[in-house]
Amino acid sequence: MKKLIVAFISLFFVVLLALGGVYFWISSAMNTKIAHSKSNQFIQIPKGSNPGEIIEKLVNEGVIENGFAMKNYLRFVGDASKIRAGEYQFDSPISALEVLKELEKGEQKTIKLTIPEGWTRFEISKRIAEKFPTTPPTDDKAVMTLLEDVSLIRDLDPTAKNLEGYLYPTTYDFAKDTKPQDVIKRMVDQFRKTWKPEWNAKAQLLSRTPREIVTIASLIEVESKYDDERAVVASVIYNRLNKGMMLGIDATNVYIAKLLGRWEGVINRSDLEVESPYNTRKVVGLPPGPISSPSESALEAALNPKQTDYIFYVLNVEKSDSSHNFYSSASEFEKGKAAYQKWLAEQRKN
Repeated sequence: MKKLIVAFISLFFVVLLALGGVYFWISSAMNTKIAHSKSNQFIQIPKGSNPGEIIEKLVNEGVIENGFAMKNYLRFVGDASKIRAGEYQFDSPISALEVLKELEKGEQKTIKLTIPEGWTRFEISKRIAEKFPTTPPTDDKAVMTLLEDVSLIRDLDPTAKNLEGYLYPTTYDFAKDTKPQDVIKRMVDQFRKTWKPEWNAKAQLLSRTPREIVTIASLIEVESKYDDERAVVASVIYNRLNKGMMLGIDATNVYIAKLLGRWEGVINRSDLEVESPYNTRKVVGLPPGPISSPSESALEAALNPKQTDYIFYVLNVEKSDSSHNFYSSASEFEKGKAAYQKWLAEQRKN
C-alpha cells in the first residue's frame, strides 16, 4: 500500500512538472515578439471564421509563428469568443498575445502608425511613405520635403529649418485615406499638446530657448532609456556646457552619417572626424538642432536636470542592461571606459 501511495505521489509530481513545463512553453510562445512583412497591409478576418481558421490564416500570413501554442492558450487560458471579425493591421514585431488583444477590438477602419522614441526624421519619413501610399506614389524623399514645413512650429522655434524633434513619438490611428501632410501635422500637434505652457518659463530660468531644450532632450533620448537616469544624463550635459567642454556624444555623429546618407549601422572613424556643426567631438556647445524625436520623459529631464558634479558617463557593463555609470573625475572615468572597451571587444569577437 505504501509503495502504491509513493508511486501515486511521484506520478502526481511528474504530471505537475509536465503541466508546468507546458504552461511555461505556451507562455513563452505567446509573449515572444516576432517580425513579419505584413505590417503595412490590412488582413481580413471574415465573419463566421472559427478560431482555428483565424489562427491558420495568421500563421500563413506570418503574423504569428506558433499556431499550436495559440490554440492551446485559447483552450485553457484565453477566451476565443472575444475574437471578432474585421480588418486588422498588425505591428511588427508583435507577440501572439498582442495579436489576440487586437483581434478582440474588432473591425478596424484605421491605419496604426507607431513612431518609436528617438527616431529621426529620416526613419519617420520612410515609415510615413510606407504606411500612407498615395497616387501618384509619395516616396520618403517627398515626405522629407514635407518635413521642411516649419510654419507648424514657427511660434515655438522661429529658427527651425525642419521639423526634426517636433514629431512626437507615440502610436497614432489614422483614417485609411489620410495624406502624409496630415499625418505630419497630427504628430506636430501631439508635440504641442505635450509641451506644457509653463515649460517656456522653465526654459528661460535655465537660460535656454525652447529649441535648445528640445535639442538637449533629443540627446538625452538617444543616450538613456531609463526615466530615472535621464535627469542625471541631463546634469552631465549641462555641466559640460557650463564648463565649456565638448559634449562628445557619439549619437550626433550617427546623425551626421544619416544627414550625409551614409549610415550603415556602425560608427566609422570618418564619422567621428567629419567637419560638421553637429559633431560634438569637435565643436563646443549644443548641435544646431534636435537629433531625434524626444519623449515627454526626455523633455522633462532636459528641463529638470539633477544637481550633480558628474561630467562623464559610460555604459555599466556589469549590469549589461544599457544603464550607465557616472563620474566626476577623469581618472575614475578612464577606469570605467577601459572596462567598457574590454567588454565591447569581447562582444565584437562573439
